[in-house]
Amino acid sequence: MTVTGAKPAGVQDEAQAARAVQQMFDSIAPRYDLLNHVLSASVDRLWWWQTARKFRAILADPDAAVLDVCCGTGHMTRALLKGRPRNARPVLAADFAREMLKRGKRRFSQDDAGSSIAIPLEADALHLPLRIASLDLITTAFGFRNLANYEAGLREFARVLKPGGQIGILDFSEPGGLMGKAYGFYFRHILPTIGRIFTGPSAPGEVGPYSYLPASVQKFPSPPEMLRMMHDCGYVDCTWRPYTFGIAGLYSGVRAPNH
Repeated sequence: MTVTGAKPAGVQDEAQAARAVQQMFDSIAPRYDLLNHVLSASVDRLWWWQTARKFRAILADPDAAVLDVCCGTGHMTRALLKGRPRNARPVLAADFAREMLKRGKRRFSQDDAGSSIAIPLEADALHLPLRIASLDLITTAFGFRNLANYEAGLREFARVLKPGGQIGILDFSEPGGLMGKAYGFYFRHILPTIGRIFTGPSAPGEVGPYSYLPASVQKFPSPPEMLRMMHDCGYVDCTWRPYTFGIAGLYSGVRAPNH
C-alpha cells in the first residue's frame, strides 16, 4: 500500500507509519515543549493564539462542540479554552500518543475560575470514536502533517463535522525566496543537531524525531495542493493564511452542507 501521508524512514505501509509516529512522539514527550519553544524562539505561542482567534465566534458559543485533534501536550487546546465562556461545553482534546496526552492533560484540565475545561481522549485521528455530524469545530496544530494518510484524515474530520462546521489545520510550511533558503538550511542542518542535544542520539538505523521533522515538512503538500485536497474531501471556502513569513500557516475550511 502506498503511503499518502507521513512516512518515517523504513516504513512500508500506513500502519507502520502510524506506529512509528506514535512511538516517536511518546519517546520525546518529556522534552517536547522545551525543545519546541527553544527552536521557535517561542513564536509558536503566537501561532496558537492566532489560530484560536480565527475561530473566536465559534468558541464564544457555550454550546459549540469543539475537538482539538493531535493535541500533543495541549498548547492549542489551552489557547482554544481561553476563548470559551464561563461554564461552556468542554473541549475534546485527542491524541494517540499516550505520553503526550498525559502531559497535555496537566495543562488543559485545570479550571481557571470557572472557565471550561477539556476532556482528554486517547484516539487515532483517522478513526475518531465520535458520531457523524457531531462537531462544530476541529483544530489541529502541527499534528496533521504526521497522519499516515492526509486524505483519509480530511474525510474523517468531515464525517464528524456538522454541515457548516469549520476546520483549522495549523502546520509548518516551506517559505519561498531568500527567507526560504535560509530557513531551509536551518531546518535541515541546524535543527536536527539541536534536537539531538535535547533528545539524545537515535538508535542504530533509526531516524531521530528532529531529522524526521524537516523531512516531513518537505514532503507535506504545498498550500495549493492542500487546498485542492480539502475541496475534494468536502470542504468549501478553503483558505491558507501564512504565519511568520510562511514558516507556518493555517488552513481553514467549512464542511460543505451536501457533501
